[in-house]
Amino acid sequence: MKILAAMSGGVDSSVAAALLAREGHDVTGAYMKNWINEENVAGHCPWQQDIEDARAVAERIGIEFQVVNLMREYRQRVVRYLLEGYQEGVTPNPDVMCNREMKFGVLWDWARERGFDAIATGHYARKTPDGPGILRGADPNKDQSYFLAMMRPEQARIARFPIGHLLKPELRARAREMGLQTAEKKDSQGICFIGEVRMEDFLRAFVPDQPGPIVDLQGRVLGGHKGLHLYTLGQRKGIGVASPVHKQAYVVVAKRPAANELVIAIENEDTPLLWARRCRVSGLSHITEPLETPRVLQAQPRYRCPAGAADFTPLGGGRAEIVFHQPQRALTPGQICALYDGERLLGGAVFESVEHGE
Repeated sequence: MKILAAMSGGVDSSVAAALLAREGHDVTGAYMKNWINEENVAGHCPWQQDIEDARAVAERIGIEFQVVNLMREYRQRVVRYLLEGYQEGVTPNPDVMCNREMKFGVLWDWARERGFDAIATGHYARKTPDGPGILRGADPNKDQSYFLAMMRPEQARIARFPIGHLLKPELRARAREMGLQTAEKKDSQGICFIGEVRMEDFLRAFVPDQPGPIVDLQGRVLGGHKGLHLYTLGQRKGIGVASPVHKQAYVVVAKRPAANELVIAIENEDTPLLWARRCRVSGLSHITEPLETPRVLQAQPRYRCPAGAADFTPLGGGRAEIVFHQPQRALTPGQICALYDGERLLGGAVFESVEHGE
């Protein structure tokens, strides 16, 4: 096959490209140039080093390499989505949307026009043996199928995940064995394809501060915040209010945009606003078959969170009701809920509203 390997300059996508080349495919490496930090957002945006690393790996494994400038599309499809979401008081997920809109969206359009058959990435996920379905990665500590939950069926069909069967230590060993420059390179922890930039710093570069009160469950003012968009439900660190209870920090339990209030509580006390079972989702997306009938499935409300059994009821118009069998902590409007049947990724949706209490 003629495959475009999306290479970020990290070890995962490096090994993905190398494995495809070893299998005999016609592989071209491509670095998506999405961001160069021209606004001087606080943090490290190592795009130049990433390009050099990706190019060095491509030369090592003997494949063509290109830099694809998608900065304009990234601003339109990911940055705008990110900023508008936070300004509306919800918590968006740019990494999920980067996969749907950029890697398997704009980049695939670019690749298809040039005769490519598929796009490969360094995600820890697997394809089903019988077709276009997506499975969790073999490494439970690195599984990244959650970030693919909003992909469309036509995107899943052309997606390839060459490293999904590997554990991370095995992947590092493969990189050393092949003499790849990125073998010991640390994993990026920043915003998708931007770099080591904290979300708070990124937001404050684009969204003006909107100070308001921090209150407890009884409405007593405990301090002040610089903008509701800088906080998310369930957040413990960085609130700026000291807890009166030793070793029990305050946690964000609600945001009240109308009053511009940030509501906090000590988590071991009665915090009904922090736990919920019932929610509604919108923007429902599926990987293979549409999710059109009621069923029991596993719903994962965020990355690094176990999926929980839930009753799924479609409501039409891309919306559904999800009722978890067990209460979930900090279900957050704007975040992505990935839907599974065992290891098989069914699709995903965006949390629209959360109903607290039974």
